[in-house]
Amino acid sequence: MDSLDQKWDAIYRQREASNPEAACVLSQYSHLLPATGLALDLACGLAANAFLLAQHGLCVDAWDISSVAIEQVKKKAGRLTQIKPKVVDVTQAQFLQNHYDVIVVSRFLDRQIIPKLVNALKPQGLIFYQTFTLAKSHANGPSNPHFLLKRNELLSLFSELTTVIYREDDNIGNTQRGLRNEAMLVAQKP
Repeated sequence: MDSLDQKWDAIYRQREASNPEAACVLSQYSHLLPATGLALDLACGLAANAFLLAQHGLCVDAWDISSVAIEQVKKKAGRLTQIKPKVVDVTQAQFLQNHYDVIVVSRFLDRQIIPKLVNALKPQGLIFYQTFTLAKSHANGPSNPHFLLKRNELLSLFSELTTVIYREDDNIGNTQRGLRNEAMLVAQKP
């Protein structure tokens, strides 16, 4: 079996021509972003979140395990110096304490690094988090329950932060509309 970086390298080779959109949690709530500061796009993939953060005036560290994805980000960024792409195994990464004004995580879940993310936020810093849930109305996203959130789990994982926005539509009502298969959170460090 391939290693994790090789798996994601293969995925991003197939997505080379794609033009991904920023996570809903970030695009819908970008008005909450500070005008300046340092941000982290964790497990960034093709870094749609990083590009949106840079457009809002932030300097962005964009980390991903895939060297293929990071090379594509470097090409797309060109001379844009606000984005600093780097190959990092985020599950093993060292995070500086009180370092980031904003951290964005989308469609990635490793519960063990959550305390590190909280510590890496500056006081008043914001985390924008969106990932897949166990409650599925359609078959997108991972099937392994280890990578899926239980109902309201994001709230408990970030309970030491102040919740600003939380949304999880579950399987209630018209499952063809709304945020399905995912939960989103914006929270602030006191």
